[in-house]
Amino acid sequence: MARTYAVADLHGRSDLLEASLARIEASQGGGTVVFTGDYVDRGPASKQVLDRLMAGPTKAGWRWVCLKGNHEDMMVGAIRGEYEPGWWIGNGGAATVDSFDGEHPQRYVDWAADLPLFHADRHRVFVHAGLDETLPLAEQTEQTLLWSRVPRQRDYCHEAGYVVHGHTPFEDGPVVLEGRANLDTGAFWTGRLVVAVFDDDVPGKPVDLITIRVDALEPAA
Repeated sequence: MARTYAVADLHGRSDLLEASLARIEASQGGGTVVFTGDYVDRGPASKQVLDRLMAGPTKAGWRWVCLKGNHEDMMVGAIRGEYEPGWWIGNGGAATVDSFDGEHPQRYVDWAADLPLFHADRHRVFVHAGLDETLPLAEQTEQTLLWSRVPRQRDYCHEAGYVVHGHTPFEDGPVVLEGRANLDTGAFWTGRLVVAVFDDDVPGKPVDLITIRVDALEPAA
């Protein structure tokens, strides 16, 4: 049975990334892992998260898909002079700068800038923030894909399939509904990350949820 694993909103928590990869790889001999963005900011190890994702899988049979999140968008825009740097720094970017310890992040910025905004397979669409259910994938805007907020219990269906996203945190998440799943559990400070497992041959909801727990951090101000 082919499976896809979805990992949301790591926010500088390399410990959660490594723990989740260990659990995923132990569960099956191969598959696809989709990371839905927000690798940087807030947590203590953004550079280390990027290093691991940029290196790619170390075991045969695995494919990784890394999507862009709004925090990658802020980082790229601030460093390239497209956004006010203080906006990014005040939204968790200071922790990212600290993790580089004076190293210039140019290759990381170039990598993040080129990340895709969504990934679609036969039954699902994976995206950072959400979709406009009234528009086909080709007509979605970057603003919607990276920045939109979906109320907790608002469900919707999209013609391209079941929607898997993060971006809007719920400490007691994930929020799994009939048409979409929001996987953001505020993991960067709760220390709790939930990986959704999907059967590639079966449409709809996750067939399993893998919960990862490590030490929590103090909530961001």
